[in-house]
Amino acid sequence: MDSQFGLMNVWAQGDIVTRGVALLLLVMSLSSWMVIIIKALDLRTYSRQSRRTEAFWHSADFADGLSRLGSESANPFRALAVEVRDASEHVQQQDGRATTQLHDAIDVSEWLTRSLRNSIDESTARLQSGLAVLASVGSTAPFVGLFGTVWGIYHALLSIGHAGQATIDKVAGPIGEALIMTALGLAVAIPAVLGYNALVRGNKSVLNRLNRFGHDLHAYFVTGARVKPPRARAAAPMKQA
Repeated sequence: MDSQFGLMNVWAQGDIVTRGVALLLLVMSLSSWMVIIIKALDLRTYSRQSRRTEAFWHSADFADGLSRLGSESANPFRALAVEVRDASEHVQQQDGRATTQLHDAIDVSEWLTRSLRNSIDESTARLQSGLAVLASVGSTAPFVGLFGTVWGIYHALLSIGHAGQATIDKVAGPIGEALIMTALGLAVAIPAVLGYNALVRGNKSVLNRLNRFGHDLHAYFVTGARVKPPRARAAAPMKQA
């Protein structure tokens, strides 16, 4: 025998508004879980790529270091190294020649800093993509569910008024089914909020490693040596490609 309560009964007894709210919550839940899974896999990849930076500094030359960073097109650490290398080569080509472009008059250190910052900003934008979806779902899903609850209670009260009775057995079923919409809204919002917070922490960790790597690259191309971290083993000097 079919149950008189539960999600299936809410769907069967609901009107177009109730079903529309339920479908909207389903779409919001699926989109948030897709973002969480995809971004979590990306963070795992970035974390693995960041561990290659130490091998980069122990390479024989810059070209060998790039190969140790990997060949992935979406590797922000490789993109950072390539960006600063190209910026350094541009400065070397303009050394001793007349200024032909406005950015050729910029100080070498500042030019490398800007190039590194542009690459880090692009990586930051990729890391943060999709987080707006989680923030939107986490902040709006409870209210979407609450709207479904209010709409369901309204129709439940209309039905009770038409029946002319307000006994507990008449009220408990319709009101309980309406409150299910609130529970669905919370079930959609909570994973989105938790996923958002976890991804933000993961992004900060990746960006911290990216900034440290960029600082070391800047020091290497300006002074010819990496800034040695405390108690770190000395890295073998590299020759610029």
